[in-house]
Amino acid sequence: MLEKKIYTLAIESSCDDTSAAILCNDIVLSNIVARQAIHEEYGGVVPELASRAHQQNIVPVVDVAIKKAGITKEDLNCIAFTQGPGLMGSLLVGGSFAKSMSMALDIPLIAINHMKAHILAHFIAEDGYEKPTFPFLALTISGGHTQIVKVTSFFDMEIIGETTDDAVGEAFDKSAKILGLPYPGGPLIDKFAQEGNPKAFPFTKPKVPGLNFSFSGLKTQILYFIQKNVAQNPNFIEENKADICASIQHTIIQILMDKLKLAVAETGINQIAIGGGVSANSGIRTTLKEAEKKYGWKTYIPKFEYTTDNAAMIGIVGYYNFLEENFSNADVVSKARIEF
Repeated sequence: MLEKKIYTLAIESSCDDTSAAILCNDIVLSNIVARQAIHEEYGGVVPELASRAHQQNIVPVVDVAIKKAGITKEDLNCIAFTQGPGLMGSLLVGGSFAKSMSMALDIPLIAINHMKAHILAHFIAEDGYEKPTFPFLALTISGGHTQIVKVTSFFDMEIIGETTDDAVGEAFDKSAKILGLPYPGGPLIDKFAQEGNPKAFPFTKPKVPGLNFSFSGLKTQILYFIQKNVAQNPNFIEENKADICASIQHTIIQILMDKLKLAVAETGINQIAIGGGVSANSGIRTTLKEAEKKYGWKTYIPKFEYTTDNAAMIGIVGYYNFLEENFSNADVVSKARIEF
């Protein structure tokens, strides 16, 4: 018996990327992302500019996604969209479009939690990629979030550790800003770190009880370290850039690994899946792969295109919700902050 084909249109607009994807069941047929370069001029995302750009991008992005998938809008079975968390103006653009199209086509609407989508992106069908089995631990690391989540099923997830202040992505980007690197600085720290000595400049790891994280103290420590050394040698950053970046990255990775090791010990679960924009970091990926041999873990690392904000991850959650008939009403509201 042939499996029924379920076509999902997914829309992601939580921050500054406008994305639309078409999935046939758990297979991605198209995953289109329109990025906004204007924010680089301001050293960070400007919410008002982001929402305006979403309004300009949403129609052409959806149109291209449908055409690239080789279907028509009449073939769609449901529409999934990011309800939150994210920038309110950006979320409203995606949510309003999804509602309108759902009503026009008379097909189910499915509101998706962006953070859960980062976790379930691992269930997108890809040749050669092994999907996690339940239960597993998810380390979700992005510009706005740092979480360790115990994942028991597609719909049963529990946050067992999270940041009490800055997220790991903020730690990378703010450290980069201290070094005078342009936005977004996280990828540049990763780039320079590959050429440096990770133990050149030891930074103190914060002492945070349990499975929670804190990165604000590390950021302050890096600021004072740079200020002190630049006062003694104005060329300190340029002369030591690779070693500084490598040392910062090494410290952040060790903080993450310490908490993961504790989470494995407390839960007895040694399957680790990472997600979120910061999971594209090469140092984190390498360290996790090494942990498989060192600690006997099984690690799951998604394709780069499914780490940053994208609609395919929204679509896979939409598909599993469609199978359970977990639909949303047209009066569902977008939320900048949303309960996990």
